[in-house]
Amino acid sequence: MIFPVVRYALRWLRRPEDRAFSRAAMEVALRGVRKVLCVAEKNDAAKGIADLLSNGRMKRREGLSKFNKIYEFDYHLYGQNVTMVMTSVSGHLLAHDFQMQFRKWQSCNPLVLFEAEIEKYCPENFVDIKKTLERETRQCQALVIWTDCDREGENIGFEIVHVCKAVKPNLQVLRARFSEITPHAVRTACENLTEPDQRVSDAVDVRQELDLRIGAAFTRFQTLRLQRIFPEVLAEQLISYGSCQFPTLGFVVERFKAIQAFVPEIFHRIKVTHNHKDGIVEFNWKRHRLFNHTACLVLYQLCMEELEKLASRKLRINAKETMRIAEKLYTQGYISYPRTETNIFPRDLNLTVLVEQQTPDPRWGAFAQSILERGGPTPRNGNKSDQAHPPIHPTKYTNSLQGDEQRLYEFIVRHFLACCSQDAQGQETTVEIDIAQERFVAHGLMILARNYLDVYPYDHWSDKILPVYEQGSRFQPSTVEMVDGETSPPKLLTEADLIALMEKHGIGTDATHAEHIETIKARMYVGLTPDKRFLPGHLGMGLVEGYDSMGYEMSKPDLRAELEADLKLICDGKKDKFVVLRQQVQKYKQVFIEAVAKAKKLDEALAQYFGNGTELAQQEEIYPAMPEPIRKCPQCNKDMVLKTKKNGGFYLSCMGFPECRSAVWLPDSVLEASRDSSVCPVCQPHPVYRLKLKFKRGSLPPTMPLEFVCCIGGCDDTLREILDLRFSRGPPRASQPSGRLQANQSLNRMDNSQHPQPADSRQTAPSKALAQTLPPPTATGESNSVTCNCGQEAVLLTVRKEGPNQGRQFFKCNGGNCNFFLWADSPNPGAGGPPASAYRPLGASLGRPPGPGIHLGGFGNPGDGSGSGTSCLCSQPSVTRTVQKDGPNKGRQFHTCAKPREQQCGFFQWVDENTAPGEAGRGMAIPASVFRCLPQRLGTAERRQGRVMVGLGGVPGLPCTYFSSLDHFQQGDNCTVLIPN
Repeated sequence: MIFPVVRYALRWLRRPEDRAFSRAAMEVALRGVRKVLCVAEKNDAAKGIADLLSNGRMKRREGLSKFNKIYEFDYHLYGQNVTMVMTSVSGHLLAHDFQMQFRKWQSCNPLVLFEAEIEKYCPENFVDIKKTLERETRQCQALVIWTDCDREGENIGFEIVHVCKAVKPNLQVLRARFSEITPHAVRTACENLTEPDQRVSDAVDVRQELDLRIGAAFTRFQTLRLQRIFPEVLAEQLISYGSCQFPTLGFVVERFKAIQAFVPEIFHRIKVTHNHKDGIVEFNWKRHRLFNHTACLVLYQLCMEELEKLASRKLRINAKETMRIAEKLYTQGYISYPRTETNIFPRDLNLTVLVEQQTPDPRWGAFAQSILERGGPTPRNGNKSDQAHPPIHPTKYTNSLQGDEQRLYEFIVRHFLACCSQDAQGQETTVEIDIAQERFVAHGLMILARNYLDVYPYDHWSDKILPVYEQGSRFQPSTVEMVDGETSPPKLLTEADLIALMEKHGIGTDATHAEHIETIKARMYVGLTPDKRFLPGHLGMGLVEGYDSMGYEMSKPDLRAELEADLKLICDGKKDKFVVLRQQVQKYKQVFIEAVAKAKKLDEALAQYFGNGTELAQQEEIYPAMPEPIRKCPQCNKDMVLKTKKNGGFYLSCMGFPECRSAVWLPDSVLEASRDSSVCPVCQPHPVYRLKLKFKRGSLPPTMPLEFVCCIGGCDDTLREILDLRFSRGPPRASQPSGRLQANQSLNRMDNSQHPQPADSRQTAPSKALAQTLPPPTATGESNSVTCNCGQEAVLLTVRKEGPNQGRQFFKCNGGNCNFFLWADSPNPGAGGPPASAYRPLGASLGRPPGPGIHLGGFGNPGDGSGSGTSCLCSQPSVTRTVQKDGPNKGRQFHTCAKPREQQCGFFQWVDENTAPGEAGRGMAIPASVFRCLPQRLGTAERRQGRVMVGLGGVPGLPCTYFSSLDHFQQGDNCTVLIPN
């Protein structure tokens, strides 16, 4: 909090870009506007502004957030009669954070955080405020930002603009600029609307991103490491780092170490007094004191004592509480905006009216009246302005406050009246004498007019009368004596001392000084002595000494001061935000890299206070390796990485999870999966890394190798057939497929909000043409043979039951221990490669789905297209039905077999799906709630109860594997009934 210097007057400098639009331009811009949305930074401010603009005739209604009300009133704005809708946010509406995969502390090496992608999002507790803004925006044609007129307020304003323009892109956006919530100020702001300042908001974005990256990286590094090394002391301790809080800690440690290193010295001074008839006069030696006794002895008769100055204006209220009270007084309309660094009043500010408001008070009212009677306020010009706000001053009189609120308000009023008053006048007398060519002086003061001192008890002047001496006269000193003394160490810092150092070195702003001080107290880096002075704790000392021993003075203010200077240049339009961001990130990243390399020095420094810690064997024990990106997600364009499922197996997950749930699940038959170093030369967008896969024995066609390198980008037909992936391609190109991956939806969407789970991995049989052209993969392992899931050679059997497959041969587990099944008459492997899914064992391809989606692969297609001409698997025209059961698909139409339920072939197709001719019934994701498998051999009651269909049940000629426990899976036994619920 900055107050105007007592004797400074004021002049407000405006930014060129803050000039208001011309009235004619505004009338044109707002023509046709009927409703204007106004948004303030706090609810109290919104209420106060609305009350003043409406003359108390506003109507209140509830918003979606119970803390942020809506106030409506009619207003005449630039020649238009409009309805003003005034509401508020609660500070920052949006927050910066890393993408979800980087938010967990153990998710990555902290070094990654310097480059990790950052996103802006609305925190959960502000979603209702956001929804209120979106709802109100739809009814309004213009938006006026009424947030505080500082950097943070400008940035909050752009957050509001971002939310509102997402709903209505053509929304007219304006900015109200004001420094106090008074009738004149808010109406003047309405008459001089401007544009929001993007550059000021950019500076805040840069600062927020840097604070997040730097703070998160160093905080995780320190906390994770030191908790492991000193578990008995720091196991539950958050050891945070901030580019402002660390220099603040550094000031405390530096003063403490200066006291520790202080060595007292004996000094000698000469004291001269003269007993004049009008009083005793003490003369001070201009040399003040000497540390050499012999030299002082020579000048023994020539010593004097230095006068001390006494000035104490503290209210004994800490900085954090002071700012809280000042903010409250501001929103209540009692004082002007407190977060200012200005000591120059604007010329257009009517100080006389402000002084008149204070005349009723019995304590300082008479003094205020005397200012008016002596010609009005006469402040002097100051020398400092933040170009946004005037100095803090009272905006209206009140005598209803209590406690510290009253004390702070009184201090501000008295300070303001002192600024507007005349100087205190006094006459100073200086007498200088010469003894043995050494100079001694004495000073006297006679107060002629107290003026501002009458209302400002925080400054003290006292008379010190000197007798009259004639120039050139001589007298005999009454005493000349040598006095010994000892130098004393500096004192520990008070909060006022600490804030002064932070301001001097450019650490933080007036608005954040208190916050940084509270942080180092909360982290137990520092404590307070009984007389409220800062004393560093063991943890704070160890951290500063550890980094200092590395050669990096991270506790010094230089790095942060450079950033603050750059932020000001961004505000002034003299530096680009991206240049500053890049330079600062690289600077701190390099420091971080070297700090990690020298981390043992940090351990050693803290060991001096906490004892020897635990030795760490490897850095990897603390920081896990980040998964390497394979390709870009086709849905959100973020990286997709290879991950391991909890129960084993692999899948490709989007780094945008949970917002983006795209995933590609590799079948359980994949034993090993890793990213190959090679990059596909054709798939886009670059780079698309190849995968190195190793499959179980018996899970691939006999002629295919179990281990090979393949591309997941869309160009590898072999992998596509094995994994049942579909790729949508752009215009046909001989050499460059689009590479846009569209895994079947059961493979593509994660339904668990916590952890993605694999969907059913059963594969679609490839078309004959594709099967004949599949290139054999590059072999890297052993050859394959037809084996079951048990790893044993499968037995060849023949279907004997009457039906379409009677006499057809198939492979089955010889011991009956697994559900392996394979038709023996699948296409000849030698004719260009068999369809991979036809050779997959049921144990791998027919695994039960963990989520609500069931994927049906295609097995033959007698259909002739989609729509009303769709045929089922019986080669008969299908019928169209509607889902009646409650759920996400209720009311949705689908094609199904027209036969009675007991005879249906199991064909299904959504009416609204664009299934190409020849693909009906293939590759569809069917919710488990829609279909149940009712085996014909079950009784009526069991059929009525039903069971969830899994695997290939419902497809003619293939067994229903789900009912093996009910003796439903028997040789040649087919489940052909697939009935909607």
